[in-house]
Amino acid sequence: MSDNYCNETLKVLMTRRSVRRYRPEQVDEGALSAILEAGTYAPSGMGKQPAVIVAVQDPEDRRAVMELNKQARGGSGDPYYGAPTIVLVLADSNITGTFVEDGSCVLTYMMAAAHSLGVSSCWIHGEHLMFGLPEGKALLEKWGLPTDLRGVGALALGYGEGEPPQPKPRKEGYIKIV
Repeated sequence: MSDNYCNETLKVLMTRRSVRRYRPEQVDEGALSAILEAGTYAPSGMGKQPAVIVAVQDPEDRRAVMELNKQARGGSGDPYYGAPTIVLVLADSNITGTFVEDGSCVLTYMMAAAHSLGVSSCWIHGEHLMFGLPEGKALLEKWGLPTDLRGVGALALGYGEGEPPQPKPRKEGYIKIV
């Protein structure tokens, strides 16, 4: 990339990596607030904003979300890699047919915001299965949310342990201008 077209935003986007090892300390409250707010500025189809963001920090709720993900997807261990905060993105599919895309934009904005503030993240999948289960609906009810919300994805959020992974080389033919 030409230095003429490189700025802080592009540096953040090009240096962010998925982190899969986290230190136990919780994300700074101000940083978390800024990251979550950034998600609310993500684009959405026709500006309808169908997404709902749930930051899970309570150890009991975090454990319930972790177990629910393992139940829905199978597997063992912590699918959120020990991150102290799990940020769930759900959406109301009754508002728009683009709820998955809209929720995905929310997750992407929050990952970029987190990286810009020195907070690590990793996109975690399986929420589309989790919140279709009775246990997922029970969690939504416990949190005072509509039980017909659909899971889009989640972020493992925290301070990374060790060095972040190096980027893979960009594939040949990624871009074509016609």
